[in-house]
Amino acid sequence: MNPLSLNIILASTSPRRSQLLREAGFNFTIKTTEVEETYPPDTPVDEVAAYLARKKAYASREFIQEDEIILAADSVVILDGIIYGKPIDAVDARQMLQKLSGQLHRVITGVCLLSKEREKVFSAESRVQFEPLSEAEIDFYVEKYRPFDKAGSYAIQEWIGLCKISRIEGTFTNIMGLPVDRVYRELLDF
Repeated sequence: MNPLSLNIILASTSPRRSQLLREAGFNFTIKTTEVEETYPPDTPVDEVAAYLARKKAYASREFIQEDEIILAADSVVILDGIIYGKPIDAVDARQMLQKLSGQLHRVITGVCLLSKEREKVFSAESRVQFEPLSEAEIDFYVEKYRPFDKAGSYAIQEWIGLCKISRIEGTFTNIMGLPVDRVYRELLDF
């Protein structure tokens, strides 16, 4: 089956996920249900993104028609076993970037594919090396790019990714919010 001919419901308002699917040639519509991004406190950090992706998919399952597949995703930034989600404000964003400065951290994106008959949940991981960030660079980035809807307070496709990330292991699209290569492979067998 050709994944590009499937009818996908993207259960996400993320403009980055839409952009990635569109650029990869997927056929999709956006339908979402508001979901509180919470998880049980004993959930291992490596499993949080997959847990949230599944939660989002099931919240939108009412949209599924016979030939449609929901695709839901969630990304988390992890440093030293701590999850850095979306910042609550500019102060929080600055604090996150200060912690990530000069560090190698992980980005895990969980994905849930859901149809009337099947479910597939998986995660992809990438590692990102930040160069040291000065206070002025952090202030510039937060004020200009306002990364308040982004895990870890940054987007790899913006200034910080272009100028302050020296190395990545894994896929660029995973860091953007959707491991498109893995989604394609999983849909081949879905």
